[in-house]
Amino acid sequence: MSWVGAHGGAGTTTLADLVGGLDLGRRWPDPSQGESGRVLLVARTHASGLRSASRALEALHSGECPAGLDLLAVVLVADAPGRLPFHLAQRVRVLRSVADVHRVPWVPAWRGEMRTGAAPKTVRSLAELAGTQLAHPKKREKTR
Repeated sequence: MSWVGAHGGAGTTTLADLVGGLDLGRRWPDPSQGESGRVLLVARTHASGLRSASRALEALHSGECPAGLDLLAVVLVADAPGRLPFHLAQRVRVLRSVADVHRVPWVPAWRGEMRTGAAPKTVRSLAELAGTQLAHPKKREKTR
């Protein structure tokens, strides 16, 4: 399966590392080139992230993307701890009206160099959806 970010910093790399699959960043997979057309679209839960997810869904439904894509779900990664403000929760409801939506909670350990502790239940359910096994937490490579 392919992880596609609706915007930069959505969390595709972290989720692909944990769940498995191909991290494509912000580009759609190309099944004609052998890439999996099974897509998990990822966005953060801030206003611009939710707008980006909406735009990506519009592109997918209007045929602007490569043929043969199968959207498994939209994965919304919390941009901060706590509940979403009402106006953002409303946007999530709109997304849920057109796609299966999975919410990944804020995980403080993911901000550092080590991914420690058990993965949230939502991430485990994404692994089931994708037909993969969760990877063990690992140290992130430092980037310069």
